[in-house]
Amino acid sequence: MSKLVLMRHGESTANYTKTFTGWSDVSLTKKGKADARMAGQLIKDTQILFDGAHTSYLKRAIETENLVLEEINQLYISQFKTWRLNERHYGALRGKQKATVKEQVGENQFKEWRRSFTAVPPQLENVAETRRYRQAGIKEPRAESLEMAYNRLIPYWIDQLAPALKVGKNELVVAHGSSLRALIKYLEKIDNQGIDGVEVENTTPIIYTLDSNLNILNKETLKN
Repeated sequence: MSKLVLMRHGESTANYTKTFTGWSDVSLTKKGKADARMAGQLIKDTQILFDGAHTSYLKRAIETENLVLEEINQLYISQFKTWRLNERHYGALRGKQKATVKEQVGENQFKEWRRSFTAVPPQLENVAETRRYRQAGIKEPRAESLEMAYNRLIPYWIDQLAPALKVGKNELVVAHGSSLRALIKYLEKIDNQGIDGVEVENTTPIIYTLDSNLNILNKETLKN
């Protein structure tokens, strides 16, 4: 058996201001850092020893992972960063207040962009090339649906996470609301309509116990 722990980053400055973020790189708030430490204590109580920790290229997730590993006294383990765990790209919605967008486009369109598996938000006209993604051999997308995020995430599961879990290793993944929804969809075999109702709360660890064929034996959510 192996343990897979999924956790969304702590409250970010964009979470606090209720703005669309996506691939924009924002920091944790003071509350976000404190909540990450509390989540670390919850994980510490499980006494899970991790073999690897995985996160995105975005500092709100990286900061959260480091705080958790510090709390559980496992900063020494291997850490892996990948753009494939990035939040979905919200395109031209990036940086806009959610309430303002909702008022402009209406409840139905707003919900479609946020929760639907297939809907793509308005695209950015141009995306500046950055060293961060150039070194990874990719270009930042102009916008993504959850389906597009799902399709770029699953290869990381197949190539990196699944092989480790199959041989009994325990893995920690600290990522984002949408990228974790995509991974949960895959793990739990949720259909395209059902994923609309799945929410992943900040700093709430989800623990999967898996057998050697990666069947889910148990799922537990840790809360204060």
